[in-house]
Amino acid sequence: MSNVYEERATMIAAGELQSFGPFGREHCKNHPNAVNLQLRQLQPASELWSSDGAAGLVGSLQEVTLQEKKRECWLLRKGSSVDSDEMEYDEELYAAGNMVIWSKGSKSQASHVYKAFTVDSPVQQALWCNFGIPQKKKDVCIVQSSCVNVHSVTGKDFISPLPFQVSNLWPTKFGLLLERKNSAPDASQSPPREPLPTVFSMLHPLDEIAPVVCRPTGLFEAARVQYVSDSTMKIVFSNCEPSIVMTYDTVQCIHSVWALRKVTPDEQSTVLKCPEQVATPQGLMPPSFLTTHLRNISRMDSPGSPFHCHALHNQNRMTSSPGLHSRTHSPSISSMAALSRSHSPGMAAPSFSVAARFNMSYHSSSPRGHSLLPSPNSTANESVLVPEMEPIVPDLCIEQLWSETASSHREMSCQASKVFITSDLCENKYLCFLVESHQQLRCVKFIESNNPSQLIFASVATIPAKDAAPLQDIDAMLVLEANGSLVLYTGVTRVSKVFVPGLLSPTFSLSNHVTHLSTPMDSVSTPAKATGRHIGRLEEVAMPSPVSELRGTTKHHETSWLGDYTFQQSVPYIHALRDPVSSRVTLFDTYNCTFSVKCLQAVRFILPKETAMKVLIKWYNIYNAPGGPSAHLEWNLFVTCFMTLMGYNTERLGWTRNLHFEVPLSPVIAPKKARPSDTGSDEDWDYMWCSDYHRQVVFRHACGAVSLESTDTSGCEESLSSTPALRLDPSAPLFPHIPALFYVLHLLYEELKLDELQRSGGRSLVGLLQQLARDLQLEEYIDLYWRDYPSFITTFKESCIIDQAQMEQMLRPSFLRAEPPCVFSWLSSCLRGEEVAPFPYLPGICERTKLLVLSYALYIIGDDNATSVDINSYKLDSCPNILTMIFQLETEKCNPCFSSRSSCMKPDAPNESLAVKLVVWLTSEGFTLKDLESVPFGVALPIRDAIYQCREQPCSDWSEDVCLLIGRQDLTKQAHKVTVAKGKAVSAPATTEAEEEEDGMTDLNQDVIGLIWSQDLRVHEARRLLQSSRPVRVSVVHLPEVSDHEYIEEKENKLLQLCQRTMALPVGRGLFTLFSYHPVPTEPLPVPKLNLTGRAPPQNTMVDLNSGNIDVPPNMTSWSSFHNGVAAGLKIAPASQVDSAWIAYNKPKSPELANEYAGFLMALGLNGHLTKLATLNIHDYLTKGHEMTSIGLLLGVSAAKLSTMDMSITRLLSIHIPALLPPTSTELDVPHNVQVAAVVGIGLVYQGTGHRHNAEVLLAEIGRPPGPEMEYCTDRESYSLAAGLALGMVCLGHGSNLIGMSDLNVPEQLYQYMVGGHRRTHAGINREKHKSPSYQIKEGDTINVDVTCPGATLALAMIYLKTNNRSIADWLKAPDTMFLLDFIKPEFLLLRTLARCIIMWDEILPNSEWVSSNVPQNIGNPVVSEDLNMETLAQAHDYIIAGACMAVGFRFAGSANSDAFDCLVKSFVSNPSTGHYNLQTCLSMVLLALSMVMAGSGNLKVLQLCRFLHKRTSGEMNYGFHMAHHMALGLLFLGGGRYTLSTSNSAIAALLCALYPHFPAHSTDNRYHLQALRHLGVLAAEPRLLVPVDVDTLKPCYALLDVTYKETPWYEETTVELMAPTMLPELQLLKKVKVKGPRYWELSIDMSKGTQHLESILSRDGVLYVKLRAGQLPYKDDPRGWKSLLAPNVNNRNSEVRTFKAVRTLEQTEMCETFALWQMRLVLELCESRVLQHRLREGAQGRGLLLSSEFLPVMKNSADGTLDRWLTGDHVLRSYMSGQSLTEDMLSNMLACFLVYHSIPCLSKMSATHLEGSTSFPELLLKFSQLGIPVRALLRLGPLLLGTAGFWTGQLAC
Repeated sequence: MSNVYEERATMIAAGELQSFGPFGREHCKNHPNAVNLQLRQLQPASELWSSDGAAGLVGSLQEVTLQEKKRECWLLRKGSSVDSDEMEYDEELYAAGNMVIWSKGSKSQASHVYKAFTVDSPVQQALWCNFGIPQKKKDVCIVQSSCVNVHSVTGKDFISPLPFQVSNLWPTKFGLLLERKNSAPDASQSPPREPLPTVFSMLHPLDEIAPVVCRPTGLFEAARVQYVSDSTMKIVFSNCEPSIVMTYDTVQCIHSVWALRKVTPDEQSTVLKCPEQVATPQGLMPPSFLTTHLRNISRMDSPGSPFHCHALHNQNRMTSSPGLHSRTHSPSISSMAALSRSHSPGMAAPSFSVAARFNMSYHSSSPRGHSLLPSPNSTANESVLVPEMEPIVPDLCIEQLWSETASSHREMSCQASKVFITSDLCENKYLCFLVESHQQLRCVKFIESNNPSQLIFASVATIPAKDAAPLQDIDAMLVLEANGSLVLYTGVTRVSKVFVPGLLSPTFSLSNHVTHLSTPMDSVSTPAKATGRHIGRLEEVAMPSPVSELRGTTKHHETSWLGDYTFQQSVPYIHALRDPVSSRVTLFDTYNCTFSVKCLQAVRFILPKETAMKVLIKWYNIYNAPGGPSAHLEWNLFVTCFMTLMGYNTERLGWTRNLHFEVPLSPVIAPKKARPSDTGSDEDWDYMWCSDYHRQVVFRHACGAVSLESTDTSGCEESLSSTPALRLDPSAPLFPHIPALFYVLHLLYEELKLDELQRSGGRSLVGLLQQLARDLQLEEYIDLYWRDYPSFITTFKESCIIDQAQMEQMLRPSFLRAEPPCVFSWLSSCLRGEEVAPFPYLPGICERTKLLVLSYALYIIGDDNATSVDINSYKLDSCPNILTMIFQLETEKCNPCFSSRSSCMKPDAPNESLAVKLVVWLTSEGFTLKDLESVPFGVALPIRDAIYQCREQPCSDWSEDVCLLIGRQDLTKQAHKVTVAKGKAVSAPATTEAEEEEDGMTDLNQDVIGLIWSQDLRVHEARRLLQSSRPVRVSVVHLPEVSDHEYIEEKENKLLQLCQRTMALPVGRGLFTLFSYHPVPTEPLPVPKLNLTGRAPPQNTMVDLNSGNIDVPPNMTSWSSFHNGVAAGLKIAPASQVDSAWIAYNKPKSPELANEYAGFLMALGLNGHLTKLATLNIHDYLTKGHEMTSIGLLLGVSAAKLSTMDMSITRLLSIHIPALLPPTSTELDVPHNVQVAAVVGIGLVYQGTGHRHNAEVLLAEIGRPPGPEMEYCTDRESYSLAAGLALGMVCLGHGSNLIGMSDLNVPEQLYQYMVGGHRRTHAGINREKHKSPSYQIKEGDTINVDVTCPGATLALAMIYLKTNNRSIADWLKAPDTMFLLDFIKPEFLLLRTLARCIIMWDEILPNSEWVSSNVPQNIGNPVVSEDLNMETLAQAHDYIIAGACMAVGFRFAGSANSDAFDCLVKSFVSNPSTGHYNLQTCLSMVLLALSMVMAGSGNLKVLQLCRFLHKRTSGEMNYGFHMAHHMALGLLFLGGGRYTLSTSNSAIAALLCALYPHFPAHSTDNRYHLQALRHLGVLAAEPRLLVPVDVDTLKPCYALLDVTYKETPWYEETTVELMAPTMLPELQLLKKVKVKGPRYWELSIDMSKGTQHLESILSRDGVLYVKLRAGQLPYKDDPRGWKSLLAPNVNNRNSEVRTFKAVRTLEQTEMCETFALWQMRLVLELCESRVLQHRLREGAQGRGLLLSSEFLPVMKNSADGTLDRWLTGDHVLRSYMSGQSLTEDMLSNMLACFLVYHSIPCLSKMSATHLEGSTSFPELLLKFSQLGIPVRALLRLGPLLLGTAGFWTGQLAC
């Protein structure tokens, strides 16, 4: 014990704690944040790389977030400047999000911003570095994912791109050390290769990044120099003076110290030429290969690594996320090595030769598999083949100085979490590193030798420590021991413990400390100051800062809200140290603000200003006295100070006598009060028996009233009775204000009862209140406190005598009434429907009281105006001016009778509206679910009931806070664009990983597909049918009579037939993978190969078309490559981040891939991204004259500018259309197909606008004659069709309302084009061009119907689309005579039938009768004659039926209508044979119609038909038919099941362009229809898949939906039940979509106000967030609902089970306080409330209360039975009711429980009604009703008051 006292005597005191956050955090709240100026869009693509380096390409990653909370990090350091007035100040570097704040502050000047920086992407690290320049002001380095921004104090700014992913940067004496992220996970998959360097240096922002070499020391490593390439070595510390680096080996688990210095010339030459360094085990690489590979490190490794918070105390804790993809298509970057140091800082950039050479990672996986040699597709990797570049010369070398001895417990060790250098008083230096796994601080002593770069490391000392921090100014360090003690060390010598005011010594705090749930954490700082060079008292002003994360794990005790009624003090406990600056350090602890602050607020509020100022000054002096109070003594000190100011002698009052030195929950007395006797005496035991600690311990263990009333206190009582009477000092400053102070403290006590987290403070306050109530002779207040804490209050017996004269000196306020305000009683009266008096409250102090009282007034009483009126109107008239802050809630005067209580309810305010008002008002007051958890359960139950009522059917316009309060996180999440975790890619079971990556269909969401089609593998089958990247199987039987050469030709001919199918596959694959991929801005778009080779079984020999054995059509693959590029581009989702630089970045350098890139451009237009392509790039593409590129680009930009009439695009298109050029313009040689694309582009840009000029030109172009001379003589059909389609789109749906076009006679002209006749004179500005006849085609003056009919027919159909114009439709009827039938092609009959039907849109019916009705009588049932041609009739019949089926497909596109499906299947099966070509054409049209109807549904029947036709490759099954079949397959699985087709006018026009019924005969056929138009069907796709996503797991799930259709002429309003994920019908047909229970909370989307909300949901992947009800299981886990039948009962009873604990405690007579009983009483009264039950019965929903099970009656009966058993016999209750004085033994806990449970008023109130004089039961009933005592209490008190016989006689008389 002597050692302990000696240490206490030398304990050092620190300065006062100050709670303080980093200055940057507050500044960031007002900072304008990052403003993206979109500078990249204002610059040409060629300047992007020169302006901002690699950030130009990866800048779009700033939009990609990880949906995580913004983290913060900061550094503190000591600064000094001779230029400024302040010699010493502190600097702070704070980083959060995209901002970095550099601030300064000192003692005399507040913190201010020195510099603020905002960057494009999240800051990963911010640090100071001086780059080897001897200056005091350092530069700021801001580390982003792709670059390092360096900002100097002189104003120079540099941007240094990072050629690889960096895990951490370390400032050194010479510059920066860059630690490369480890790519070890890929090493196991790759062949053995040369290890890559892991540590690099950058001596200046303009210098190249060079690898660091190392010189290890060892027995066999004396002269070995090598690159630092060990991926297991991690840097944990760097220092400038001395220049050392500390590393940790993750395999050997040892720490090493290295000297960092400049590399010597010998070392440079050695490391660049050493052959054994670079040789691989295979010996395949030349000695100079390492230099080349160092330049080829992948600079494109995923820069979007997770945001890392760099904190000083855990710099080594990195989460390495190595790049898994090799960016082999990196663009070449021009070298800028010639930049000098004097270059303009604003444009400064380093040499990009490094970045260009750092482009290949040896540990990255190639998409085509692993290869030791560079990929031939990579242009950057050509460096292997060219002469060797200039080698990268290393700049720095690390030389090993010391290594830790290997530990025997290596598996338990971990790397140092903190490293620092400290010194002792004798100037010995130590390198200290903290090993958390062992809770050790290892201190290595080192000595500087004669050579300053060499250090001699001596012994290692170990100090037990949880954390440590150096104090440089006093040559010491502060160590946090495992038990929480702070100990000061100088070097490794222990000095003493450090006493910090406000922190409890661990000797006291760890024994009985109970951690609070939801304990707030503050940051407290210990200030320290040096006095000379010796250790002195630490008194400097603190500069503390909070810590972002806890070190270690803190386990909280899980206690229920009724589990423990202990006296819990807020005890701070230190967890960590950080931010040492000079002699200051930051302590991180859990410190709970004591409630004495609230008491001071109440005192200040009620007292006059002069008096309040005196009190506050007195308290400030006492609190801040030398050796000031710690947290556990603060309340005791406050009570002593407060009572002394009121005139009490606290030394003579028993319960306050020992408050000066007594520690709660501990019997230890402070050393300065310790008795000198070592043996002790009996007086010590007497003192402890009478101490407050003894009462607290007994109370803590809930020993009941018997233990608390121990006879051992008799000696104390006798001594107290023998002492003279205690009196108050009337001259005390607060003596006159005792009544007012008592009242406000009582209100504060009631406030604390409403907060579970502060209820322990209320128990502390009740001791003070009971003393004041006794001395003021307020018996009812004493009775109230006794009822709350019966065991505790009975231990207080002392009172002070205040005579009448002194009473008159007191200012007794009028609001201090005899009846105490009890918030629980007030709430109980509301629930019982009684008349309630106003309840007082203190503004700013009793805010929770106000909140709950008004909530009850609104929801229980039904006062709509309770929360809307001004609070000032609720003041009591009797309140004096000084007390106007006390307001009381005036409520409606209500009749106690329940039957008349209904009049209080507004008839137009049902329960739901009151619940909604309450929830909305609580949210406006800032009330959250976290606050609700701290409200006592019984009090909070009405609020929870209101939340329960609102949760069922929330309003769509509620705010996010309201949705959070009612527990509907699904609604909150729906308001934010949160990306759902994407499932794994779909992969067929038999495919390998390489095959998966090549087929272009790996990006579909597996989770959603698994829910839609969970029973089979239809998606895998569709993927197999559409893949074109693997060789096809060529099966040809080798007959004996066939020679080998002929057999080879047979195989190649067979392959040629199969290639016709392979080349048609990309059109369907583009539809299948539509909008399923979000590209990475730093990666090129993966385009699957179009493999036209085969494998012949059984030897699996290769079959190729390039052998020359057979004739292969020229340019056979040109259009198939175009389609392949479109399919790849259509994968890109419209919401992806695509910019002009990325589009240009994907341009291939090989001419063979130009067609693919042309298709890629068209796809970008179809998904809306081509609008981001710079005009300069469009000009470059068009001027090169590549036909495919021009077609794709023109159609793409037109589709991207759909219906916009954009003038720039119009000019672009007009250049390619001679008819739109002026007559005098220069004739351009525009390819025919480009003209066709431009004409269709005009239709797209002006779709639906009715533009007069364009309509006139297009109308003339339909009948454009051949010529002049040799022009316009080939493929005229496609141009005429394009003009007709464009005209139809320009006048889409206008019908006869063509404004300004009456003179054009558009319908008549189109009819003439359709049926033929004399050609009209060509009008317009180009009429001169057509005067010269064609030299090749002689048509005369007659219209060539074969050319003009298709375009004119479809133009009529689109102009009169859905107009139901019968006169126009009659023009399109099929001929009714054989003579006329001979003049029309069968294909034109299909077009006419289709056009007629979509004009008469409303008459299309999904049945076979309607389909057959389109066939004329003379064709369906012809009259037999000699001239009858049955083949002609059969062809006409089939084509008409096919046209009608196509009309059904258009009418019911995307609806999955079962009648339409059955009708089309029947037509498909019953199609007669009229020749192979006609049969295939009609079958293809019917199959496309089927796919349109079932688009996105993946119907198995349609899939079987597609697979059947897929297998047919022989005969006349040409390229066009394969295209039709696989388009049908793509439509069937449109967008992987997420998209379907629309039936809007725009969608019908797009489908007419894409599904034109004449398909190409071969792969280069564009005569009748341009193949590129087949992809316009994408414009008709719309997302209608609704995917429920569980808001808690963020995983897709099943959910029941009720979909309500609007009433239409064909059906009434109908509601159908669907299981989502499901495809919704077209939104204009819907009235409401509702998520149906019982498993998920209901959610309704009403479309009566518009479909915008549902459209926004569907556009974001259709994600609809749903929330699972408690106790329910998802449908996937429990399809039938059997497993979850019992779950709701268990979960919903949780709150009731917790409430029942109070009953169990009551049965055991161990209830020491009645708080839990109050809650149980409020629960029962709410459930019995007739007001709420009546309101719920009248409500429309019929929902019950939140607690409505049969469990509550059981709980009530248990409580009644326990109290009734206690009531039997001659009981103390009779004495209490009769007003007799009761002894301490008679005031038991059960008596208080009975009075509280049965609502018995206080004794004085009962005596006023003269209950003892009652002689009959009716009289007693009347008196009880006046007192507000319930009838159940009367039935129990009646026998005591009337006698048993009289009671039952009176009851029978009633």
